[in-house]
Amino acid sequence: MLEDAQGLVVTTDSVKAIAAINRFSSQMLSYGKDAQTAILQAIAADPTCALAHAYAAAYYLTQENHKAWQQAQPYLRAAQQHSAKITAREKLYVQGITAWANQEIEVAIAIHEEITDSFPRDLISVQQGQYHYFYLGDKVRLRQIAQKVLASNLENHYLYGMVAFGLEQCHQLEAAENMANQAIAVNKYDPWAHHAIAHVMETQGRVYEGIAWMESFAHTWENCNSMLYTHNWWHIALYYLQLQNHEKVLNLYDTHIWERANKQSPKDQVGAISLLLRLELHGVDVGDRWQGISPYLYSRIDEHALPFQDLHYVYALAKAGHYDWVNQMLVSMQYHTLSINPFLRWSWLEVAIPTARAMVAHAKGDFQTTVAELKPILSRLHEIGGSHAQRVLFGQVYEDAVLSAQKQSWVYAVS
Repeated sequence: MLEDAQGLVVTTDSVKAIAAINRFSSQMLSYGKDAQTAILQAIAADPTCALAHAYAAAYYLTQENHKAWQQAQPYLRAAQQHSAKITAREKLYVQGITAWANQEIEVAIAIHEEITDSFPRDLISVQQGQYHYFYLGDKVRLRQIAQKVLASNLENHYLYGMVAFGLEQCHQLEAAENMANQAIAVNKYDPWAHHAIAHVMETQGRVYEGIAWMESFAHTWENCNSMLYTHNWWHIALYYLQLQNHEKVLNLYDTHIWERANKQSPKDQVGAISLLLRLELHGVDVGDRWQGISPYLYSRIDEHALPFQDLHYVYALAKAGHYDWVNQMLVSMQYHTLSINPFLRWSWLEVAIPTARAMVAHAKGDFQTTVAELKPILSRLHEIGGSHAQRVLFGQVYEDAVLSAQKQSWVYAVS
């Protein structure tokens, strides 16, 4: 057995496997573009290393699409096959990833909490715990799972960025900015810390400062995966949108967001969709850009990885005029609720599906239906997941629908 860079024991005798696992951990924590390569190198160096296989499965699960779920399965089976003589931490981790693959998110979360209680140096487990809390809309526990291991990782700037994001989501803005700046003081190439400060400055209305600050770090994102590269530029686009510089926002969409996106990536697709919708809420004609996205969404119709993603997909399909696909997706969402566990089912039934109907109605110009569907669940929109900066979009759709419905009623009254 050997130790990884976090000082955690890994069941392998391969120095090459450990080196590759260390590269994988660094790539995951820095949102780098070489995480997949690194973990496959670890498996090649030691095909019996259960943890390496579990890490590979987790990597594919984070992609949140059907193809990646399929890719995760053989690695998950290999991790289980080689689990007989591994450490307690590794066994827990394999169990946590298995629960995730089975969509038993509450079980996965409990296991990540157990790992971080007993092995506070395991920042990959912390990161994945935060990931699950993020898509459940549980901002408090997103912050807590990172904060509780801070004393054990005071030298690790990646954890400072993770804590900073949790603090920001809980509206502890000054503390979040201070924590993120501590991360950047150690490593200016920490894109998650940049991201946390982008949220802080947007929330505080520091638009010009936010543009200058984020653009000063933009050159450091070239080694990021497409998700965080495009997402950090998405935050810059939101600053320009606040300034009503719509031409600049469209340019950023075309050059740094959709152009640089992995067109098959759900997270990249969601970022592009949300920006186009925001532009339209500002009265901007986005041309044929909806048609540019929609061909990549057909494979998403029956996927239902996350409600947050589905709400963007169904809106984009409606805006592109694919109403047959939209209807197919709405029916598929209903069927999906029959196969998932109760922990997730009620948020789908009571929040996600009504919101999906509202989004489709808005895309079609049926604003009264949008208002009727969204008004009863506005206080529960956090259950669909995402950050508050992302979720505010649904409130903006509601407000736009209220105003548009009033205008329609006035027009009908005077005509």
